[in-house]
Amino acid sequence: MDRITRAAVAALSLGVATPVAASEKGWDDAGTIAKNALVVAAFGVPAVQGDWEGVLEAGGSIGGTIIITQGLKEAFPSRRPDGSDNKSFPSGHTSTSFAAAATLHNRYGWEAGLPAYVVASFVGLSRVEAKKHRVGDVLVGAAIGTATGHLVTTRADDRVHIFPWGDTKSAGVDVTFHF
Repeated sequence: MDRITRAAVAALSLGVATPVAASEKGWDDAGTIAKNALVVAAFGVPAVQGDWEGVLEAGGSIGGTIIITQGLKEAFPSRRPDGSDNKSFPSGHTSTSFAAAATLHNRYGWEAGLPAYVVASFVGLSRVEAKKHRVGDVLVGAAIGTATGHLVTTRADDRVHIFPWGDTKSAGVDVTFHF
């Protein structure tokens, strides 16, 4: 990742990590903006670099996370702290944000990952402060997004590939090194 891209990710991270107001609505809006910015960064950073495999992997990471999260919301209905509906568990904003952050981290290293994880953590905090989720909802969402992001995304340096696999009787991880 070049300096300009790192600077853009860092600036984006700092720019969205400030709540627009101390109210629940302000936290909700700020968290949504931060989540959307991370999704744009997860697709935009590889696109700007012409890394189309990275764009596809970002789609797989974020798409897979959304499917898992929505499935769990349907399977385990949980009332939101604000009482608005039964879709509290797990946090979709948080899972999506952490999937985007894990994608950037796994693909481009800690220089992209660290600011992205800071923003993703802010998203989780915003969901609790907005009374949309409990801490457990956010922690599970973060775990889903991080796991999916790391399982789907490969390093931009293609000398090392990690492939998790599984079927009904076994599972494992294949690691391939190119010299």
